[in-house]
Formats: sequence, structure tokens, C-alpha cells
Amino acid sequence: MRDETEHDRAGRWRPGYPAAAAVFAVGMAGTTLPTPLYGLYREQLGFSELMVTVVFAVYALGVIATLLLAGNVSDEVGRRPVLLCALGLSAASALCFLFEGGLPALFAGRLLSGFAAGLLSGAATVTVLELAPPGRRARAGLAATAANMGGLGCGPLLAGLLAQYAPWPLRLPFLAHLALVAGAAVLTWSLPETVAQRVRRPRLRAPGLTVPPEVRGVFVPSALAAFGGFALLGLFTAVAPSFVAQTLGVRNLAVSGALVFSVFLASTAGQALMGRVGVRAGLPAGCLVLVAGLVLVGASLLVESMALLVAGALCGGLGQGLAFRAGLTAVSGAAPPERRGGTVSAFFVIAYLGISVPVVGVGALTLWLGLRGAGLVFTAVVTVLVAAIGLYLLRRPAAED
Repeated sequence: MRDETEHDRAGRWRPGYPAAAAVFAVGMAGTTLPTPLYGLYREQLGFSELMVTVVFAVYALGVIATLLLAGNVSDEVGRRPVLLCALGLSAASALCFLFEGGLPALFAGRLLSGFAAGLLSGAATVTVLELAPPGRRARAGLAATAANMGGLGCGPLLAGLLAQYAPWPLRLPFLAHLALVAGAAVLTWSLPETVAQRVRRPRLRAPGLTVPPEVRGVFVPSALAAFGGFALLGLFTAVAPSFVAQTLGVRNLAVSGALVFSVFLASTAGQALMGRVGVRAGLPAGCLVLVAGLVLVGASLLVESMALLVAGALCGGLGQGLAFRAGLTAVSGAAPPERRGGTVSAFFVIAYLGISVPVVGVGALTLWLGLRGAGLVFTAVVTVLVAAIGLYLLRRPAAED
């Protein structure tokens, strides 16, 4: 019987699902590591806020491309090779930032980071679940969620603390992450392989993103809610540190990192809460809590209040996590088994478009309205979208519990 650790047939110790979750968290932390450092790059390289959002958005393009072309590759070659490949891409991304020589290196680093996240999202989640003993599958699911969102939140926190209180602010965070990746690679090498039959040459192919007609009534509001929630995450990971520094006058990078960490921490709590609330109530409730968070973020921009911004981060993150997990559960449950992979992939594509397209729009608006005005327009538009979805779902629930 498997436990958190296990032994193979030769009696050697093998780590279990907590180790896989730790690998997942380390890999995802690298994707958000540059978040509190963008202001330093702006000062050093002299680019605009629009370029910050474009550099950030390249990450989402990498994730989407990987999900479309290689989302199921671990089913063919095994989990460990894909996890090791993802960690290699994460290390390559860190090296791009470590030896950064201008915008091309930043773009390359973000793209490689997106490739790593795309591979980890599927392979690491499945590895955590497959290594769990039968009686601990629910706990493993929560561990995978916590590793994903917790890793995303720990990246800015680690970078902010090191950049603020240690030397080499644009070097040390990436050196630290390289050390963590090396440890994660050793841990990954010792993980049990859960795919019995593997092929040597996997085929990269798009799974087809057509949504079956019978699923569209569930898919459209769920995907739009995910779009709105990820737009909020994108705002905090790309633009909020600049607002904190330029508008609120708080130039402590550790504070910026902690603010972003709080969004992802709240998202993890919201996803855990969905298990108690259920899909039927969770999706509209998550949308309405997300609306409250967006209103608080808008108010913080209007009156220039750090306290309101933190409250908006916590409330918005909670609503995003609740709505996202409920929407994903509803879509996955409604899709026919033979079309489930493509339908879920389409859901993730729309979610990741939410973390990129609106944020680039904010960057463009800063050229005319400034950072504060662009943020107010963003929060107003996304609030209207998510509020409309929430009210629609109150009248027509997406799924039964």
C-alpha cells in the first residue's frame, strides 16, 4: 500500500505525492519570480509600462502553445521525463534573466517560463494525484492546488525579499531559484514512474478545441468567469507592483512581493472552499466575491489606499479561486468523455488569454491615461463582465451538485 513515501521492488525508498507537490511548487515559483523586479528592469533598460505588460504576456503565449501541442505528452513518454524537461526550461528561463542583456533576453526568459508552466500544469498535477494512496486522493488534490497557486505566490515573495534585503537584486533571486530547481530535479529523478507503457517519440499535436454543443451552456459562463478571474491575477502580477511604487509611494520590493503572494494565497483558499460549497453555488458565489474584490481594487486606485488594495487582493483572489475550480469542475463534468480533453484545453486557453490580453490593454492605456486611469478602466470593464456572469448564473446554475 502506498503512503506519502514508498519503496520499490528492490526495497529502495521512493518519495510520494508530497515530494511531487514540492517539485510542482518550485517549478511554478519560477514563472512569477520577476514580478517585483519589473520596476528595476524599467529603470535599467528604460522601457514603458506597456512593454512591461507585453513582456509579462509572452508567458501566457508560451503556456497556451504548450497546452495545445504538448498537453498530453506525459501520457506517452512518462511523467518523470516531462517534469525534468519542465525544470530544465525553468532553469533556462532563470539563466536568461540572470545574464539579461536587454529586452530580447527578457522575452526569451518569459517564453521559456511559459513552456515550463504549460508542461507542469498537466504532468505535475497528474503525478501528484497518481502517487496518492487510494484513501488520500482528496488530500492529494488539495496538495496539487496548493502547490500550483502556492508556488505562483511564493515566486514574487522570494524575489521581493531577496531584492530588498540582500545584494544583487537582479541576480540573487534567480540564483536562488536555480538552486531550488537543482534540488527539485534530484527529487524528481527519485519519484516513481506512474506511466507503465511509454513511447520513445511522442507526437506533438493540437487536441482540437471545438466545444460540443451540449456543453456550451455550461462552458461559456464558466470560461468567461475564468477569463475575468485570471485578468485579476494578471493585473496583480504585471501592474500592481508599479502602482504600489509610483502611486502609493511604497518602494519596498518585499511589500510588492507579499501583495502578489496574498492574491495567490487567497486563490488557494477559494479553491479549497469549493469542495464544501459545491459547483452549483460555488460558481455564482465566486463571481460575486470576485466582483467585490474588483470593486475594492478600483476603490484603492481611486483613493490611493494600500489597505483597500490588500483587501481587494484577498477578496478577489478568494473569488477567483472559488469560481475557477467550480467552473473547471462543471465543464469537465458536462463534457462527454471522448471530447473532455479538448473541451478542458479550450477552457484553459480562454483562462490564460485572460491573464494576458486585458493586461496588455492596461499597458496600452497607461500611455494615454496613466497607470491609475488605466487601472480604473480595467477594473470597471472586468467588474461589469464578471457581475453579469454572476447574475446570469444565479438565475441559471451551471451544474447540479
